[in-house]
Amino acid sequence: MKRFLVIAIMLTLALFAQADRVKVRLFSNVKLGALSVSFDLGSYNLYADGNQLLEDMAGEGRTVFLKVEGRRLVVSVNQDYYGSFASLHLEATDTACILCINPDGFKPRTYEGDLEVTVGADGKLRLINDVDFETYIAGVVQSEIYGSQTDIFRIQAIISRTWALRNMKKHAVDGYNFCDHVHCQAYLNRCIRPDIMMGAIESSGETLVDADGKLIDTPFHSNSGGQTANSEDVWRAALPYLRSVPDTFSYHMKQSDWTKTVSIDRWLSYFRKSHKIDTDNPDNLRELLHFEQAQRKAKLLGVPLTKIRTDFQLKSTFFSVSVDSTMMTVTLRGHGYGHGVGLSQEGTIRMVGLGFSYDSILRHYYTGAVLHHDPVAKAAFAPAYVAQLARIIEEDSNQQTRTLSKKDDWLGRLFRLRDREVREEIYVEEEQDNEQDWEYEW
Repeated sequence: MKRFLVIAIMLTLALFAQADRVKVRLFSNVKLGALSVSFDLGSYNLYADGNQLLEDMAGEGRTVFLKVEGRRLVVSVNQDYYGSFASLHLEATDTACILCINPDGFKPRTYEGDLEVTVGADGKLRLINDVDFETYIAGVVQSEIYGSQTDIFRIQAIISRTWALRNMKKHAVDGYNFCDHVHCQAYLNRCIRPDIMMGAIESSGETLVDADGKLIDTPFHSNSGGQTANSEDVWRAALPYLRSVPDTFSYHMKQSDWTKTVSIDRWLSYFRKSHKIDTDNPDNLRELLHFEQAQRKAKLLGVPLTKIRTDFQLKSTFFSVSVDSTMMTVTLRGHGYGHGVGLSQEGTIRMVGLGFSYDSILRHYYTGAVLHHDPVAKAAFAPAYVAQLARIIEEDSNQQTRTLSKKDDWLGRLFRLRDREVREEIYVEEEQDNEQDWEYEW
């Protein structure tokens, strides 16, 4: 019988072996007192307070249950109680490992990499995903943008990678790199879509830099409403690559337009009480009730529009005001969703659909920025990997009515493809008597 030792099967992405790992706090904006962890792919070792409790937990056979009691983690596996500990660590045994976090009262999420669990200062569970950097980026892309074309995901991957590399120490004082909420970048699941992963792969080694070769700040928002904003109109610094530009590509999209109606009394009282504006002054009254923004402005009677947006919970600062004297209301008719600085995601989706190249889209939204290509990172991707992922995408498109199971996850399918191809490539019939058994790392 033919038998071989397969060494790592090239480990999902060749780049991952060279990329740094990052630590991301999960469920950072909610308070969790209990959860369970199950295993969708591969196997995990379980450590508590640095000591190994269990080895090679895999599949549906075992579930780890965690809850907080006092300042300790109470750990059970299936029906077996293991004790209370200060920390818990679930260690992936190889690259193709997926765990599922099932928190009480919230939707489950799946992640790759390791999971570190402690009790935070607030007495709740503190979850840290220790994961390969590019795996994190792919998860961010899936969480941050919608669409179906590869270049959409490539663009989001470039700006998300640039932001992450520039902000690696954002939560250093807390013991991790990023949180999973909009304070950093949304990271609400591992990347489960092969087309999104393909876009992330094609962006490998690509970042945005300024004329001096330094990573730029790459803010993005849902929809500009037809014109992006200058950075200094939203934040303090005026950055040369974050200039207001016309953006008709953001018209007629999901988040293009909005309206909000408030009473005249509430509207005028806000400016009178909060900002000491004389609303009896005819000129002030006219401006407050008939404010217009054919082009983006930064202030209304000296009041920052960002402040008004926050206080009235508006979708954007790009709005105009009209009055209904009969109903005694003012209507804010606005455009776009988000702060308006940098890249408009829905504008990007439209531009990709119209055939604009991914690099020209980036130049449109980040004035004067340069797309940097890291040849080392780019060369790290084996062409066979991309070909195999493309094969999976094609199979899915040809079987859209088929219900996929956990065993159909693209990562597991990729490893099975690699496994078969490696066996075929190295098979030499006359040498079979001297070969050893197949052994699998996962």
